[in-house]
Amino acid sequence: MLWLILLVACLSEGYINSLKTGPPHLIQTSETQLDFEADYAVQEGDILLPTDRNAVSQLWAMVDGRLSVPYEINIDLEARTEDILNALNMISKKTCVRFHPRADETDYLHFEYGKGCASYVGCIGGEQPLLVGPKCKPGNICHEILHSLGFQHEHSRNDRGDHVTILNENIASGKEDNFLKRRGKTLGLKYDLDSIMHYGTNYFSRNGKPTIEPKKSGVTIGQRSYLSDLDVQRIRKLYNCGKTQ
Repeated sequence: MLWLILLVACLSEGYINSLKTGPPHLIQTSETQLDFEADYAVQEGDILLPTDRNAVSQLWAMVDGRLSVPYEINIDLEARTEDILNALNMISKKTCVRFHPRADETDYLHFEYGKGCASYVGCIGGEQPLLVGPKCKPGNICHEILHSLGFQHEHSRNDRGDHVTILNENIASGKEDNFLKRRGKTLGLKYDLDSIMHYGTNYFSRNGKPTIEPKKSGVTIGQRSYLSDLDVQRIRKLYNCGKTQ
């Protein structure tokens, strides 16, 4: 099950390189590689940390009775518009969370080019980068959008030990923080091995061997193709969809 945290500090994940000079520095990331070479602090592969460590992740607010997140697609991602819209639709077709092209809103998602995919966790205010790399498919982009809505990685839940085993001996040196447990709300929903927010078996492996193994046999983790039933429930509960749909 996807694990939500409304962070006192937003987390991060991925292969990070500076995209631009001058504040704010943009970065390039990969969900499965972690080399920090930028001005952002990072944690957990594809989650970006704001410069202000005291910043609090928040939910996107309703405007005029509508829950719709403004977005803008940078011109250098014009060729990826269909993939981005498909990712947004994965969420909007099953929940009350809608998305619309930005008019003059102050707070909005800004889809930008990156070597990989990355996002902040929750609404941080202002122009909020969401990075899309060449290999990011709609499911990967959807994963990052869910970060931006306030959701954390599923494997970071405190109850993960009942469902998966972390194989520390196979984790690449310096990448151990990607497998720490995090405090957060589960919204009363079960752990979800099928979540689009769960790490895959070999993420951050130093030797090609598994870093995470499900305790249930015959289960595949780390899919980036669809929202699981529990992913959908989680979004609906967090954003009170029963009251807004």
